[in-house]
Order: sequence, then structure tokens, then C-alpha cells
Amino acid sequence: MSKKFILIFLILISIFAILPKANAQCAMCSVNAEQSVKNGNTQGKGLNAGIIYLLAIPYVLMMGLGALWYKNYRKKVAASRQF
Repeated sequence: MSKKFILIFLILISIFAILPKANAQCAMCSVNAEQSVKNGNTQGKGLNAGIIYLLAIPYVLMMGLGALWYKNYRKKVAASRQF
């Protein structure tokens, strides 16, 4: 196995080891949002908008990187066909 593969594997394992700790906050956030909606506050709507915002950022970044990679790949293919 290559060192790069082992490094990526170790990073993924460490990320998955941390996830259960991060998921513990979801119950508190959902209770807070439910209570604020029942009381007529708009705090729950802001919380939901923040969650959507944080969820969308990685996808937008990956799409941007994918578009840049595709653009450079197409340039490289076009340059190789000219010869």
C-alpha cells in the first residue's frame, strides 16, 4: 500500500471517530428550535437557515473545484490533440 492511501485512510478513521461527539448536539438544537417555534420566536428559522448555509458550503466548494479541474482537463486534452 502506498503512503498516500494509508494517510487518507487514517484521516477518514479519525473523522469517523469524532462524529458521534458532534452528533450529540443535534438533540439540543432541535429542542431549542421546536421551543422557539412554539413560543412564536423567529430564532428557530434563523437556526434552520444557518444549518442550511453550513450544509451548502462544502458542496459549493467541491463544485467549484470540480469545475476548475474539468476546465484544466479540457485544455490539456485540446492541447494534446493539436499535435
